[in-house]
Amino acid sequence: MSPKQSDGRAAEVLRLHYLEGASVRLIAKKMGLARKTVRQILGRKPAAPEATRTPRSRSLDPYRDAVRTMLSDAPEMRATSILERLRPMGYRGGITVVRVLARELRPRAAREVFLTLTHAPGEIAQVDWADFGFALPGCPRRVSAFVMVLAYSRMLHLEFTLSQSQGSLLRCMEHACRFYGGITHVDVFDNMRTVVLEHKTTPVFHPRFVHYAAARGFAITACRPRTPTGKPDVERGIGFVRERFWPGRRFASLMDLNRQAISWRDDFANARVHETTGKVPSLVFEHEEKKCLSTIADTPFDTDDLFGTGVTKSFRVSFDRNRYSVPPRLVSQSVVVRGNDDFVRVFLATKEVAVHPRSWGIGEDIELPAHRLAALATKQRPDSCALPTALEGLGETGRTYARLFAASSRSVQREMVRIVFLVELFGASATKSAIDEVMKTGHVGAEYVEYVLRHKRRLVPAPAPLRLGQPDLDGLSLGEPDLSTYDRLFATRKTSDPQDPS
Repeated sequence: MSPKQSDGRAAEVLRLHYLEGASVRLIAKKMGLARKTVRQILGRKPAAPEATRTPRSRSLDPYRDAVRTMLSDAPEMRATSILERLRPMGYRGGITVVRVLARELRPRAAREVFLTLTHAPGEIAQVDWADFGFALPGCPRRVSAFVMVLAYSRMLHLEFTLSQSQGSLLRCMEHACRFYGGITHVDVFDNMRTVVLEHKTTPVFHPRFVHYAAARGFAITACRPRTPTGKPDVERGIGFVRERFWPGRRFASLMDLNRQAISWRDDFANARVHETTGKVPSLVFEHEEKKCLSTIADTPFDTDDLFGTGVTKSFRVSFDRNRYSVPPRLVSQSVVVRGNDDFVRVFLATKEVAVHPRSWGIGEDIELPAHRLAALATKQRPDSCALPTALEGLGETGRTYARLFAASSRSVQREMVRIVFLVELFGASATKSAIDEVMKTGHVGAEYVEYVLRHKRRLVPAPAPLRLGQPDLDGLSLGEPDLSTYDRLFATRKTSDPQDPS
């Protein structure tokens, strides 16, 4: 068939179909063509054959209303749970038919409609954390990214930390305020526990964070739970960090990671043309939004992590999954632990009692050598046979006496006090002689020594001069007063006044 004849046939097929309304089958019969050829000329594909098999859900028809009721009450109910409830009703089929019917009857949630929000310069900042897993070599802690985005200019602040505690959040907020050089009117947060204690009908904010917001001069608002669309700009910012900064990144430490993050933030993230606004965030911020930010209040605010705890028997306090030593004298005391990014400090009331470099490991024990030495000193028990300083004059006799007395069940401390008292009254030499005499009789005891001194030897107590512990005063020596002076004064008075009856 020549090309001219082929074009004439195609034109006739098109005329019969579109002008006369003939079907594919009628055209094929009239022109002696295959129906496939007619469809090719018309540009049609053969229609898929309709399914002729009987729907498998027919065995579930008696239970259709019951399944609809179950899904109406609990749309999230799984097919396996539906099957469990159908068994007592008499259903004997399998799970596949239940899944087909559940897919058909399960209520479909209405598609949410999203509005494009517009914000004034300096009005809103959006804040959130992002988890990046165990990314630091040799560090058993998860790496988190603090991200803040200004809703108008899309200016982004990025900082990586090893904790999402409230102290870390407050310190990151301080860094972000200094980065922007001001604060917005409102900051939007996710429902992080360091900001929102609970969110039922209305959010209940953490008191300490409310005080921080008041000190810095911005308002707080929180998204509804599990509704990231309430802060779309920071969600896109986190996604941008995951997609453009994180892949293939290599770093040796948290400091190295933050150094790279700052460089990427300033040189690329805030210098690119934003895909939504079509503008460069850093230029919009510099020329439009920066002047609309509120001035940062200079009110000081404590951003340390705070933790009240007790000191254990091993003179340790637990803080952020590590243990830190304190002076042993504080065992069983209640203390306050303060931690920032660099140091951990322990306070007893308002007094600082210990300072340690902060450990970002897990399960580590950090001890100061001075604390161990103090603990060893308290463990050294005094020798029960040692003589007090006041009894050193008794020599070997006194040490033998103390060793023998220590073997008894009586109080050594009380005995030493009584012997010291006898030495002060009768002197070291007399007391030593009396102790030796008592031991020869097979006895020990201050009462025997005192009996020998007072009754057998009839010694009179002659206590030593009182010692004040100051050489200048203890060295003073006063002689006996001359009472004859008073006799002369009395004689002179009698001579001058003979009528005086005295």
